[in-house]
Parts: sequence; C-alpha cells; structure tokens
Amino acid sequence: MSTLRDLAEEHTQLRPADIDHLHRIAGDWQLLSDLSFADLLLWVPVDGDGTFLCVAQVRPTTAPTAYLDDQVGRIVGGPEVAHLEVAYRQGRIWREGDPVWYGDVPARHEAIPVRLRTADGESGEVVAVVGRDTNLSTARTPSQLELNYLTTADDLAQMTADGTFPPPRHPGETTSAPRVGDGLVRLDANGKVTYASPNAQSAYRRLGYASHLVGEDLAKLHRRLASDPLEGTDAANGVLAALRGEAPPRREIDARGATMLTRSLPLMPAGVPIGALVLVRDITEVRRRDRALITKDATIREIHHRVKNNLQTVAALLRLQARRVSMPEARVALEESVRRVASIALVHETLSMSSDEAVEFDGIVDRVASAATEVAATEVSVGMRRKGSFGVLPAEIATSLVMVLNELLLNAVEHGFPPAGEDGVAGPEGGVAPEVVVTAHRFRKQLHVSVADNGRGLPAEFDAERGGRLGLQIVRALVTGELRGSIELRPGAAGGTEAVLVVPLARGERG
Repeated sequence: MSTLRDLAEEHTQLRPADIDHLHRIAGDWQLLSDLSFADLLLWVPVDGDGTFLCVAQVRPTTAPTAYLDDQVGRIVGGPEVAHLEVAYRQGRIWREGDPVWYGDVPARHEAIPVRLRTADGESGEVVAVVGRDTNLSTARTPSQLELNYLTTADDLAQMTADGTFPPPRHPGETTSAPRVGDGLVRLDANGKVTYASPNAQSAYRRLGYASHLVGEDLAKLHRRLASDPLEGTDAANGVLAALRGEAPPRREIDARGATMLTRSLPLMPAGVPIGALVLVRDITEVRRRDRALITKDATIREIHHRVKNNLQTVAALLRLQARRVSMPEARVALEESVRRVASIALVHETLSMSSDEAVEFDGIVDRVASAATEVAATEVSVGMRRKGSFGVLPAEIATSLVMVLNELLLNAVEHGFPPAGEDGVAGPEGGVAPEVVVTAHRFRKQLHVSVADNGRGLPAEFDAERGGRLGLQIVRALVTGELRGSIELRPGAAGGTEAVLVVPLARGERG
C-alpha cells in the first residue's frame, strides 16, 4: 500500500508544505476519531476534476467502524462526494443530508475542511477534507461522557477547519499517549473543570485527590498534588499555556508513589478561546518498569565491568608467571594465553559501557588488529586494514568471534611474514608492503568474514583439518561450536593465505 505522501504526490498538485500538514493531521487524528465515535477519512482533490482520493483512514477505538474495508487509495466522484465538494469549495463543515448505507451499515456523513494557515498565522486555503463517518447501527441515547466527547470533537473539528488543529509537535514527542480512553478532563476559559471522565477521576485518585474534579481549578490542583514543587509548577504552567491558546509539551506529575502523564490542548473554535482539553493517563506501572530496567541495565554493566577487571587480573598474573618461567616454550604459551584473555576482556569492557547486551564490533576488531601487530613475534612491519563493517553484534557472538580473529590475525602476522631468511622466504615479492586485510559484510542473516595476508602462503604439507597448532584448534572449536559457523583456510587469490568464516546471526542479529 502506498503511503500518504506517495499517493498525494502521484495524484495531486499539493505542495510539500500541504502534504506535511496532512501528515500532522494523520499523526494526531486518533483523538478526534475517538471523541467523534466515527471513522475519519482524509480526502484530497484530484487535479480539480471533481474527484477525491482517500490518502489516510483511522477507525475509532470507542465505537464500531463504518467501513469494514480499507478505503485508502480509493478515488470517487459524482454524487458520492458532493458533501466533500461543498466543504472543500466553501471552506465550512458540512453536516446536512440523510444517512447513507455501506452494505448493511447505516452511516452519517460529515465533511470537515482542512485548512493550512499561512506563515504569519493568517487563515489559509483549504487543502483537503476530512470525512467524518459515524456508524449508526448502535445509535442510542448518549450518556454524559458521550455528550462531552461529542462536544469536544466538534470544537476540534472547527479548529481543523480553522487550521489550528493539530498543534505543532514538540521535538521527541510521540502521539501514543495519553489517549481519550485513558482519561479526559474538559476545562472552561477560567481553568475550572467542567467534566472529568471516570478514568480521569481514577487517575487523580491515584495521586491522592479523592474528591470530584468538577469545579476544581486544575492548574492549582496540580501544584498541590505534585510531590516535587517544581514539577507541580511545570504541570500547572502546561494547563495555563493551553488556556492561552498554546499547546505545551506533555507533562508528568508524581505524587504518593503514583505517576500521571498529562497532555493539555487549547480549545479555540473559530479562534475564540473557550477552555482546554486535558488528557491524562496513569503510567505508574510503566515508570516502575522503566526504573526496574534501568536498575537491571546498570547491574549488568557493573557485572561486565567486574568481569573485565577480573580478566585483566588473570592476564597480569599470567604475564608475571611468564617472566619467571625459564623454558622458552612455556613462556610463549603463557604469553599467548595473556593475549587470548585480553581479547575477551575487550568485549566485556565494551559491554560495560553499552546500554544492552550488544557491542559495536568494528572498534574491537581495530584494537585487536593493532595489538596483533605490536605483540607478534616477527621482525617484519605488517600493516593492518579493515574493509566493510561487522556492525552491532550480540555478546554471545562477539566474545567467541574476537578470540577467533585474535588467533587468525596473530597467525597471519607471525607465520605469513617470518623473519628474513627463515625457510628461504622473506615475505611478499615485488616490493609489495606486507599487509593483512580483514573484510566483513552481511548477507542473508550471515556474517561473512575473511582474514587475508599477502605473505608466503600455506606450507605445501599443511592440512587445514588436522593442523596441530593450539591456536588453529581453538579457532576451529569456537567457529564450529560456539558460533555454529564454518571456516576455510585457503591460498589467497593474489598470493598469501586467506581464512574465510561464515557465522549465522539469527540468534540476535542487529543492523
């Protein structure tokens, strides 16, 4: 299905500013739909030929829908859109006419012009029409709640026709909460509560206010209830700003261990300030879970930090032991163990600074590669280069993969570029600088990695499956076991040696 922007650009002459305004309408009109107990369809004229295209649709969460089928992308004309034509041409809300039928569903048509105000705040031209279609099959005598919903919906519909609804969105804000069903409070021009829905009354009761809200000055009430005076003043100022015709950001109020989210909207039909609409939602449990997650994340990071410290201590002890060993073979084995432990510590160090159990792996590879050139037992100066990106990897993959790369890089440097004269081979020919290249890319939920050098290549008698060195045994065990992948050691295309790894990422692949 094409998006609102795609449909508008393909079928209409609307300007980018017009389409942006339609996006704001579609981002905030669930409120109007729920208050109206009606479906809302956003219609745009098609090239002035009397036809209209539906570019967006929203169904109410407070009433049954009038349309079982999706209307987006539908182009209609003739008598079926006469009410849309009136609203578009005359710039007024159309409410005349008899009910219509959609299959077995009777519905009432209304049409609300969508006006885009000019840069200086003046009333601009009509760029679209919102069809407000109500399912009449469950019509009954409205309750006090429904009457207040409908009255508020009519005010917002007029503000849509005036170009003052929806209000500008504040940076970082979402449109998901609070909603009409969470709790609604209507204020008069003096800031006194004229109606509070049962859910709104319950939300304030959680904050410690047991009396009925009607008649209360809501701004003063917020100041009294809030545990933090600054927070209370902030919430009160939000209500007062809405009464002045502004649309302040959402505010939170904490009191008696409960938390309530508020959203204040001005009510200014025909430009006349008549009060404000305040939507409220009890988010106590949400904030409690947030705090628990923050605590859990901090605990996990502290664990990784301590593991890193412990691994560094183990590496230091092994390094100290290596200095006291007289046998060269034992000293080399201990030094290799130090490097392996240090590479794992790198992963835990990165995790200790991360907000989740995943790491940006490119930085770790670069550090391991740099360390390999510094500590490798060779007289040749070998360059290291990385091509492509590993991206973000989950901890269970990163820990094993860093050990694999550490072994492959050390092998590439030490055995691909032996000291001059060893085995009669000095390294790459033709003046080519010794180099090891690590390449990584993702394909079909797999990580493909190669470690290639331009050194002397594999010995003629080398058996990749039965290689006896401990480093290669570790690599094979980790790749086929922990990583559930595959590895191949082969001659490089331009000489030297290439190790090719394929690691599945389905266990926690990240972009």
